[in-house]
Amino acid sequence: MSRLTITLSEPRYQALKEAAARRRKTIGQLIDESLDFYGIKSRELAQDLVRRARERSQLNEDQAQAIALEAQHDVRHTS
Repeated sequence: MSRLTITLSEPRYQALKEAAARRRKTIGQLIDESLDFYGIKSRELAQDLVRRARERSQLNEDQAQAIALEAQHDVRHTS
């Protein structure tokens, strides 16, 4: 597992620490859950998600790729 160092203001750090304690989780677990909530996934998880979606949708690879590229374009241009 990788380690990460970030800089937070003291009030932000205290809020994060309190939120983790209220949920009986570590700060790392809380951050990991937040990343999942925002859809930030490893390449392997993202590929598995696409594979499962493609199987359920019955799209061929070209159709699935076109939809994925369009969605990615939309997200990048609305942020």
